[in-house]
Amino acid sequence: MQKSVLAGLALFLFGAVVATSLQPWLFPQGSAIAAGSETYRQLDLFGRVFDRVRSDYVEETEDEALVESAINGMLTALDPHSSYLSAKSFRDMQVQTRGEFGGLGIEVTMENGVVKVISPIDDTPAMRAGVKAGDLITHLDGVQVLGLTLNQAVEKMRGKINSPIKIRVVREGVDEPIEITVVRDVIQIRSVRSRVENDVAYVRITSFNEQTLDGLESAVKKLKSEIGDKLIGYVIDLRNNPGGLLDQAISVSDALLERGEIVSTRGRNADDTQRHNARAGDITDALPIVVLVNGGSASASEIVAGALQDHKRAKIIGTRSFGKGSVQTIIPLGANSGAMRLTTARYYTPSGRSIQAKGIDPDVVVEQTAPEASNQRNISPGEASLPGYLSNEKSDDNKSGSSAFVPEKAEDDVQLAYALALLRGDPLPAITQKTAVESTTKEDTTKAN
Repeated sequence: MQKSVLAGLALFLFGAVVATSLQPWLFPQGSAIAAGSETYRQLDLFGRVFDRVRSDYVEETEDEALVESAINGMLTALDPHSSYLSAKSFRDMQVQTRGEFGGLGIEVTMENGVVKVISPIDDTPAMRAGVKAGDLITHLDGVQVLGLTLNQAVEKMRGKINSPIKIRVVREGVDEPIEITVVRDVIQIRSVRSRVENDVAYVRITSFNEQTLDGLESAVKKLKSEIGDKLIGYVIDLRNNPGGLLDQAISVSDALLERGEIVSTRGRNADDTQRHNARAGDITDALPIVVLVNGGSASASEIVAGALQDHKRAKIIGTRSFGKGSVQTIIPLGANSGAMRLTTARYYTPSGRSIQAKGIDPDVVVEQTAPEASNQRNISPGEASLPGYLSNEKSDDNKSGSSAFVPEKAEDDVQLAYALALLRGDPLPAITQKTAVESTTKEDTTKAN
């Protein structure tokens, strides 16, 4: 079917060019048919502009780059989440959603122009080769890292499985640089992390990729075994989770619900409406759940929070979520032609709420403001701040920002402390309503390789 659609599009564009050249002969001026040829006139306009740029621009241009830019311009003008993906961007996106790739197994960031290892991932080539947290990577296969962007360095570290790479690291306390050879292997992106909080199971979901449901099920099984009969409930942390795969958000919600609707998606036509329902079975054995959200919780994470909130399966704690309530479909455009990401539907919670440009309002608002000396992100502007965003059809858009700060140390985490106290029935910490007026935003530059 997809090939038929693409073939039809190609024929349409070819027909548009032919019809444009024959238009004066086929459609006499003033006829009703001529009025329907406006599309062809616009395509002819594009062709003339394209030809003029190719011939007269001050520097020589590449046709492929011009066409890609034109396509991307058309898509990005629709809304902030529609776009064109080049062949390379499409492959990178598939790596992220698949949740596995050929690499070394380290989480890194950029510091002073070199790559800094945040931590090696357990049971990966990097850990087995002796790479340690805090190592500074200065060379990759003899090439200096200085001058590369983080993405460029990451691309060099990823590669074919079983292929070797030599990395040079500078390590604190060691006088000379260390040369380490690492053989790439299959690396899985950990979207689920967990730990024991005495009698509470804490589960953090950082994104929704193909590994998320399996990761959640494994984490819950492990936590049940470690905590045993003392287990009184779960904290599901979705803060600063930007979303990901819709089907994984549905699966995660299903794993925590016994029955009922999870989400519905509604496109342009009534026939496009789809409803997704939970099946029997709750992996948490119906124990209480608290879900943490903030201004960085978007899309798939909002689906989970909205479903659990509407079914009163969980208490939602934190600050208002981002408000991305639209569904993007990835449409491949053929071999080596990339793909387009097109917004095709809005999604709605079980009660019929549209989250688009509004977000999920927590049951209890607990603000968490970054210290003045911190350069971490504090206020997320939200969907309604994006140029060309889709408005909410059912309610007013929420244009104010929302706190998105999460401290590194658990003991400083006010939202987590509130969630734990709520589950245990302890006296609740005082809730601060103070919201930072000024803040600096910092893009998350952590990468897995």
